[in-house]
Amino acid sequence: MVVIRNLLSHPFLRGVLILIAFTFTGAVMATEEPKYTVLEKEPPFEIRAYAPMIVAEVQVEGDLDGASSQGFRLIAAYIFGQNQVSEKIAMTAPVTVVDQSVKNAKIAMTAPVGIESNAGKWVVSFVMPAEYTMETIPKPLNSQVQLRQIPAVKKAVISFSGFYNDQKVAEKTLELEQWMKTKNLQSAGTPNFARYNPPWTLPFMRRNEVMFNLRD
Repeated sequence: MVVIRNLLSHPFLRGVLILIAFTFTGAVMATEEPKYTVLEKEPPFEIRAYAPMIVAEVQVEGDLDGASSQGFRLIAAYIFGQNQVSEKIAMTAPVTVVDQSVKNAKIAMTAPVGIESNAGKWVVSFVMPAEYTMETIPKPLNSQVQLRQIPAVKKAVISFSGFYNDQKVAEKTLELEQWMKTKNLQSAGTPNFARYNPPWTLPFMRRNEVMFNLRD
């Protein structure tokens, strides 16, 4: 007890302990994720079959990190009650970031982080809880927030921990592309970047993923 009191009396150490406590609390709390089945696994790679889902998404501008933060705030406001019935919607994971400039260039499906954004336009999206349908989900008050139904799809995925940046995402995207070639897998478009953890999560506990939609 004396040791603990001494640690808590030091501002820096107290902050570290609080950060660790929040991280482990967040790790054990159940956060809903999109429903999927793992079809093949060769760590850090997987092939997954995803069930249909609804996403709330916004288009924002800036670099990857700035766009991610801005998009997060807009959609968080929607799920925290800025909707037609003032209903709070459960937080889910992951948050997905998409390079809208490439999407506008008529590349199929949705896509990419890990490549340069010519126009600096991105789509940030949250997956909505599975209990909702397009008919029952609360409608956003902010016209920037759009709801969209995503059909069932297979994805090739690479997972990695730690902090992310453009270079690291690009490196992981290349690793995934090379693995897909060994499996003769064809992508249906370009990659998505997904992050699963709150910002206070310790680097070694963070989960990030790059995903490609796969052709049937």
